[in-house]
Amino acid sequence: MRVLIVDDHTLVRAGLTRLLQGFGDVDVCGEASRADEAFDLSLIHRPDVVLMDLSLPGRNGIEAMVAIRNELPATRVLIMSMHDDSQHVRTAIERGACGFIVKDAAPLELELALRTAMSGQVFLSPRLSSRMMAPMFGREKAVGVDALSPRQRQILGMIGRGLGNKEIGAELGISVKTVETHRARMMEALGCRRANELVVLAARHQQEVV
Repeated sequence: MRVLIVDDHTLVRAGLTRLLQGFGDVDVCGEASRADEAFDLSLIHRPDVVLMDLSLPGRNGIEAMVAIRNELPATRVLIMSMHDDSQHVRTAIERGACGFIVKDAAPLELELALRTAMSGQVFLSPRLSSRMMAPMFGREKAVGVDALSPRQRQILGMIGRGLGNKEIGAELGISVKTVETHRARMMEALGCRRANELVVLAARHQQEVV
């Protein structure tokens, strides 16, 4: 997977580049700090996915995305931003984004977003999707452990018992990658920034989720 990173902050680009280089089969083919530069580099490198900051000098990320997709319709554009209100998300998806991820997401969530984009599907950070769907059901969004799916609560209980990803996968008959995906979504839903925070929370709530 060839990824072009677009962000106007040098340190953010450097951090993202280092992070993505740790993902299997992900190649950072270029970095851009402005919309026009992102457009030019996209034409040169023809990336599979453009990881695009929403806020850029001059034209914003959505305008840059539209220009890129007009020339390279096969290129997927994943918007990232600190702005997580529903209007920004809705506008990005309506204009052609393959997903929207918040900048404070866990690394596993970013990897999941990129792979979802490559598969041709749309990815939203869990807290965004749950917030946008809550009004459709006329109820408040569940929070904490209550926001987890039955499978995720099952996995949380197993984490609380000290099981690792391979052990959980073997016991449930699912792949390690699937377990990792559930962990990333659980960390987002539970507000865990680090893997050890999820382990501590799992141990604390073990009786509730088993």
